[in-house]
Amino acid sequence: MENPDGAETKDQTTGAGMVDKYNVESAEILANSAQHLPISQAAPIYEQLLLLFPTAAKFWKQYVEAYMAVNNDDATKQIFSRCLLNCLQVPLWRCYIRFIRKVNEKKGVEGQEETRKAFDFMLGYVGADIASGPVWIEYITFLKSLQALNAQEESQRMTAVRKAYQKAIVTPTYHVEQLWKDYENFENSVSRQLAKGLLSDYQPKYNSARAVYRERKKYVDEIDWNMLAVPPTGSHKEELQWMAWKRLLAFEKGNPQRIDSVSSNKRIVFTYEQCLMYLYHYPDIWYDYATWHAKSGSTDAAIKVFQRALKALPDSEMLKYAYAELEESRGAIQPAKKIYESLLGDGVNTTALAHIQFIRFLRRNEGVEAARKYFLDARKSPNCTYHVYVAYALMAFCLDKDPKMAHNIFEAGLKRFMHEPVYILEYADFLSRLNDDRNIRALFERALSSLPPEESVEVWKRFTQFEQTYGDLASMLKVEQRRKEALSRSGEDGASALEGSLQEVVSRYSFMDLWPCSSKDLDHLSRQEWLAKNISKKMEKSAISNGLGIVDKDSTGLTSNSAVSAKVVYPDTSCMVIYEPRQKHEAGISPSTTPGLVTASNMSNPIIGLVGSGATNAFDEVLKATPPALMSFLVNLPSVEGPTPNVDIVLSICLQSDIPNGQAGKLGTSPAPATSDLSGSSKSRPVPSGSSFKQLRDRQSGKRKDLDRQEEDDTATVQSQPLPRDAFRIRQIQKARVGTTSQTGSASYGSALSGDLSGSTG
Repeated sequence: MENPDGAETKDQTTGAGMVDKYNVESAEILANSAQHLPISQAAPIYEQLLLLFPTAAKFWKQYVEAYMAVNNDDATKQIFSRCLLNCLQVPLWRCYIRFIRKVNEKKGVEGQEETRKAFDFMLGYVGADIASGPVWIEYITFLKSLQALNAQEESQRMTAVRKAYQKAIVTPTYHVEQLWKDYENFENSVSRQLAKGLLSDYQPKYNSARAVYRERKKYVDEIDWNMLAVPPTGSHKEELQWMAWKRLLAFEKGNPQRIDSVSSNKRIVFTYEQCLMYLYHYPDIWYDYATWHAKSGSTDAAIKVFQRALKALPDSEMLKYAYAELEESRGAIQPAKKIYESLLGDGVNTTALAHIQFIRFLRRNEGVEAARKYFLDARKSPNCTYHVYVAYALMAFCLDKDPKMAHNIFEAGLKRFMHEPVYILEYADFLSRLNDDRNIRALFERALSSLPPEESVEVWKRFTQFEQTYGDLASMLKVEQRRKEALSRSGEDGASALEGSLQEVVSRYSFMDLWPCSSKDLDHLSRQEWLAKNISKKMEKSAISNGLGIVDKDSTGLTSNSAVSAKVVYPDTSCMVIYEPRQKHEAGISPSTTPGLVTASNMSNPIIGLVGSGATNAFDEVLKATPPALMSFLVNLPSVEGPTPNVDIVLSICLQSDIPNGQAGKLGTSPAPATSDLSGSSKSRPVPSGSSFKQLRDRQSGKRKDLDRQEEDDTATVQSQPLPRDAFRIRQIQKARVGTTSQTGSASYGSALSGDLSGSTG
């Protein structure tokens, strides 16, 4: 057997190598350095880059331009043959047409014909690109430059130019408006009388293309055309690009221009091909592309896409199953079988899932005997897990209608997988379908005698559920008692686990989603159980009195009855504490009279809370140490309800507050001390005590002005701003204002509405 630690180290090394292998920044630096090297030294670098990034059009362009610079036409042609059809990018294709024109410029008429064919070839692939306008213009210019030796050739040349224009003006590109103007000038230069009819015919088509271009541009602008194709890492940028391509594909599939289906499908194919240049390692894009072809009736094209996908992602089991499914659905059994055999590999690293799916494939297409024969071989494999036994047994039971065979398979597997709780539960489910309660009890007894307590939780749970369905009251209680005794040996709270609880009654007398109690009672029982489990542990009083009991519901049996693996890791509920949003005052304890206590009612303004608590000396110390800017901020804070304030209200108050910078003077002409004086920043005044500070606040509270007068008063401070337009915010502010002014013996230093210091202006 392999060393697990060694295997893990190997996997980690492989993962790290994969990340470093597709390092985009390193690839860009390498490509830039290759541009300054001779082609003999640069070629291996480009080959290395293109092996990792086979759809990087910019790397192909640099590579081919390096050979074009040294006039190596053979190598240039070879590179173009490798990249053009997989990289539908206009700059790369324009590089190709430049090479073709250069090669054929001295070949006369024959060279012109070759160039024209190259243009047609290029426009057939990238003519639908939104950036293909310059290609159309270059093509039309080339056609106009051809010499005509007679009237017939001249007529053919003009017809070719007209057809090129008519194709260009119905393609949504950046240059569609310029092409339309050029077409108008061209037709008018040929014949004004003929131009009128032709232009009126193509005007609606041009208008449609222009409208689609404007919509298309919104989707295209979201795409990063310099992105390199790397395996998905889950980064935010990659997700944005994936969504951008999905939106563009959906837009093209909607046929917004309402063109014929052939032309529309051609644009969709072009968009998928461009998408795969950047999302080359995304199996879902390959699958969508292939299934779109299949739904469009082109199964052969779908097969070619799957073949390309498996070259790009040879380890993708998902794509292999999808490809095999397509082949099998069209009746190509042998090609599908080859795909399944490729999933099986050499048999050493074959997964249990590959065994199961191949057995099902054989059962569907070659019959029961072929499936049985392969199962007998697969069970000898060292990597055959209990899943294979369960799958084949259920196949024999459900498809072959042979319960005896299924029972024998389960029994054979039990010799190997008695230590697997999930296998025990699957076997029990099978016996339940047969209504064989005798063998079910025997199975549970055999399994529980061999399973360690920590792995038998789910088996015990299923055993108790079985007795609730098939047994009588005595057997039910007996199994539950045995369950408690067995599980008590595996936990720290073994003694408490042996005690009976009301939750057990609830579990026994519930059915599906019907409970013998209300949801409130159920929550109460769950909380009590959690408290009982943690009563013997050392916990601070605050954690118990202020926490919310979060229950380990797996032990109560009050939640789901589904079979969960015994290896599930549950959170440590003993570390959880309650959060109580409302302060509940105990009888005889007044929060306003408790020394040093800051309650929810006075937490809205820390200064008022400290004064009201009677902690005069502590408050004086706070005033001495508080900077004036912070003091001004604190006195203007509104009252709030709950653990957190409304952020919009706080920001509104802060924006309307006049927070002083440095040593702030008085805020008004009133003899009342300003905020900076209260904080102790002024040396000309002593720091007021807690009682004098309270009197000062009482005096200032009487000087609060009405809201309407504040809006009309020319002497209002900078904080006097109109109410927000948001009705919800106005209600929150007014509610906060009422809550502040209603406090006994307290006064508001800052208006909760406008944030001004009351009394500072009058």
